[in-house]
Amino acid sequence: MKVKPPNQGGAAGVGSLLGRFDDLGLRTTRARRLIVERLALLAASGSDFATEDLWRELQAVDPGIGRATVYRTVELLQREGLLDRVAFSNGTHRYRLCGDSHHHHVTCVKCQRVVEVDACLPPEVLAQVGSAIDFAIEGHSLEIFGRCALCRL
Repeated sequence: MKVKPPNQGGAAGVGSLLGRFDDLGLRTTRARRLIVERLALLAASGSDFATEDLWRELQAVDPGIGRATVYRTVELLQREGLLDRVAFSNGTHRYRLCGDSHHHHVTCVKCQRVVEVDACLPPEVLAQVGSAIDFAIEGHSLEIFGRCALCRL
C-alpha cells in the first residue's frame, strides 16, 4: 500500500481542467475559470472542500458568481472524473481534486483528515462479488474510516 502526499496527487492543472471544458464543447467562462483556479490552489495545498464553501469563497472574488454555476461545475468535474467525492462517516461529503490514477481515501472520523492511498480490493475479490450476485463489475469505490495518529492520543 502506498500513501500519497497531499500535494503530490498528480492533480490536473488549470490548463488541463479548462481544456476539458473545450473537449465537452463548453465555453470557458469567467466563472468556470475562477472555479478552476481556486480548485488548483486547493489541490496544491492538499485540501478538500464543500461546494457551498467554494461558492462563498468565490463570491468574495466575484459577487455575481451564481451558486448554481458553482454546483453544476463541481458536479460536471466529478462526473468527468476530475474531482473525487470523499464520503465521511457522518454521511456528509466533500470534494478533492486528485490525480487520474485509481486510488481511495481514508478519512479520520474525529478530525476529518483525508489521506489518499493506493490500497484496493484484489481483483479476485471483486470477481467473487460479481459472480455471487450475477453482476459484471465495472468499477468500485471504497470508503475507509478510522482515527488518525493525532486523534488516537
